[in-house]
Amino acid sequence: MRIEKLDAAVANQIAAGEVVERPASIVKELIENSLDAGATAVTVEVEGAGLGLIRVVDNGVGIHHEDMRLALERHATSKITTTDDLLSITSMGFRGEALASVASVARTTLTSKAVGSDRAWALTVEGGEEKRHAPAAHPQGTGVEIRDLFFNTPARRKFMKTERTEVAHISETLRRLALANPGVSFELKHGTRTIERLSATNVLIDRIEKLLGRDFLAEAVEIDEQQDELRLHGWIGSPTYTRRTADQQHLFVNARYVRDKVVGHAIRQAYRDVIFHGRQPVFVVYLEIPPEAVDVNVHPTKHEVRFRHSRQVHDFIFGRLNRALRDVRPGDSNDLMQRASFATGNTAPKAPAWIQTSFPRQLSAEVERSVDAFATEERDTVDAEDGAIPPLGYALAQLGGAYILAENKDGLVIVDMHAAHERITYEKMKSALSDQTLIKQSLLVPVNLEVTRQEADLVETLMEDFDRLGIGLERLGPSTIRIQEVPSLIGTDDATELVRDVLGELLEFGQFDGFAEHRDSLLATMACHGSIRANRRLAIEEMNALLREMERTENAGQCNHGRPTFHVQNLTDLDRLFLRGQ
Repeated sequence: MRIEKLDAAVANQIAAGEVVERPASIVKELIENSLDAGATAVTVEVEGAGLGLIRVVDNGVGIHHEDMRLALERHATSKITTTDDLLSITSMGFRGEALASVASVARTTLTSKAVGSDRAWALTVEGGEEKRHAPAAHPQGTGVEIRDLFFNTPARRKFMKTERTEVAHISETLRRLALANPGVSFELKHGTRTIERLSATNVLIDRIEKLLGRDFLAEAVEIDEQQDELRLHGWIGSPTYTRRTADQQHLFVNARYVRDKVVGHAIRQAYRDVIFHGRQPVFVVYLEIPPEAVDVNVHPTKHEVRFRHSRQVHDFIFGRLNRALRDVRPGDSNDLMQRASFATGNTAPKAPAWIQTSFPRQLSAEVERSVDAFATEERDTVDAEDGAIPPLGYALAQLGGAYILAENKDGLVIVDMHAAHERITYEKMKSALSDQTLIKQSLLVPVNLEVTRQEADLVETLMEDFDRLGIGLERLGPSTIRIQEVPSLIGTDDATELVRDVLGELLEFGQFDGFAEHRDSLLATMACHGSIRANRRLAIEEMNALLREMERTENAGQCNHGRPTFHVQNLTDLDRLFLRGQ
């Protein structure tokens, strides 16, 4: 078979297959053209999920009627002229392919009135063939009408989903473009029904509240960080505000919505040990970067980008998000992003007199040290701070052997004592391991443990790694090991189960390769063994010491597995529950 050059009609339909995945793809391309034209208002109308009709009308600068035929030809654009322009793209579109591709698989009418023109013109094309070009009635701006999508390629229609699914994709496309362009008003109609109506605003948070809801903002952490020419800003959901799916993850690079592996990995890493397994974080994040440092000409849909210095971008995003999540402490209140910081050190508030009850019982060594430290802070408290209440308040009682009930300025605080202590122990172990200050405690009587030969081989190979974790082990035989030391933060009571769990986790990770890569996961497993167990009775002093430790601990709002450690039931909710004031 001889090689032949494809005619324009076939080439355009091939391009349409790349650019037009579904009706939402057309909506995206047309709205981006409107934004490039400086539009401040965009209206989208669809019928039959976009297969029957897609109409996008804007109030941008318009297209001169002499250029309208060119606008429907491939590789004709007003946005770039030289190869150098490709190195610093600032517009949403630039290839000059979208309209030509769409016009080849639909009945397309382009109507526009350019700034300074005395009349509008309309150009109609069916399957890539011009049918009419004449004056028309239209205000300043451009309207693109797509009818009978895929009328000449009926096989493509078979791959479309249900009407509800396609409309949902169109709505999501518009919402993402609206998040990137709060100064533009958007309206979406499906038939006679208005699906979205968004007024233009100069305040980004207003647009985010409209699209993601006040609940998200109430649980979000605001970020605004800069490093050299990189700027990262937006709102990231707290580790307890998560979803089952990743449908509320919005990442924008220079106002362009993207799905990028580098940035996505950085965000996942920032959440890795604070979010519950299988849950997805919610965020709206904007990365601003010099146009010449990012290549947007990677994929036909422009959903993917390539960074010139990807490691720098990754580390910047991970570091800033990780710090933002780490700095949130129990009791922080954003009040739509206006946070109050904790009082720490010698400014700790003085507890009410009724808290000072003494209990004639022995406290655990670790908690007792916390109690002593808290008591010292109280003695050093300045009288001017008298009457202030700590973020998590003061303990009232223990409930069900698992929860601490406390009172703070907002109302009732309910703390899962095991989850909270687990996080505290975990963070202390991470810090001690990083600083090489992890203290080991020898077992009074070393414990011999029968394991599998595979586990015994693992112990012998990773002896030094276990030692760094504070676990002193020795191989006695083919299937026997001896436990000699454990971290003092955990204690000796649960040494056998601790070692079994760590060995089991290492085998699951891939034996010898799993240690360094999954260090934090191993520490989380270990911390679980060193934490307060359910049904253990605590004295008021112990409860308060735990609350103060939570306030000083990074990521204390979640346990090592991402579950919340506390919940606040405010007085307003309690009043509503009991119908007070009604």
